[in-house]
Amino acid sequence: MSADRVLAGDLATAAGELLMDIRATSGLSGKELGKAGDLRSNELLLARLAAERPDDAVLSEESADDKSRLTAPRVWIVDPVDGTREYGTGGHTDWAVHVALWSATDGLIAGAVALPALGVTYLDDPDPVAPTEGLAATPAGDRPRVVVSASRPPAFSQAVADAIGGEVLQMGSAGAKAMAVVRGEAAAYVHAGGQYEWDSAAPVAVAQGKGLWCGRTNGSDLVYNRDDTYLPDLVICRPELRDAVIAVTSTHE
Repeated sequence: MSADRVLAGDLATAAGELLMDIRATSGLSGKELGKAGDLRSNELLLARLAAERPDDAVLSEESADDKSRLTAPRVWIVDPVDGTREYGTGGHTDWAVHVALWSATDGLIAGAVALPALGVTYLDDPDPVAPTEGLAATPAGDRPRVVVSASRPPAFSQAVADAIGGEVLQMGSAGAKAMAVVRGEAAAYVHAGGQYEWDSAAPVAVAQGKGLWCGRTNGSDLVYNRDDTYLPDLVICRPELRDAVIAVTSTHE
């Protein structure tokens, strides 16, 4: 296993453990808990990267965008809390920590998604993933699930589900939805209407490592470390479903 992959996993796990501690001991809730978690998780990630990868650039949702990253050979793309609303709401497990590494020559080369409330961290390796309690798995023979945003479900959500003979399931956090596909609890994750690079870089790295297809809703490739970090749409799905899903999503641009 590469040192960068190990570090991505260690960082995501450590930030997740910190977030769980803040959630349990701070006495905060809602937006205030979300703000505190974002701040302290970001501080941890930046400090560790500065110490362990001082020559690499960093793009974080919670930090000012240093445009020198655009000419950097390696850029860490992080989201200290993906699903801040869910993190701030008691009982929710559908929030995540994202840590990805982008290379100017090879694109995404390492990634980790931690789901701290479930006690798991997923890496961009080909190792099989066991089902995890906390999100209802799809029993054998049931209709395949299409996971979508709980706050901004795409207009084409039901059409995608119909195209693969499935059903729609709303969830928080891009990382949680992507990992539901990685675990086999969902067949596809589709999104439109607004995201940024840090929302999808780590989930895409992990999903690709597990053999899933990842791309834009028009079927084109996802491109990271751009000047404009807005990356509004995303599809992660089983490879055999790619054509059926894109046939629907590509008509709704």
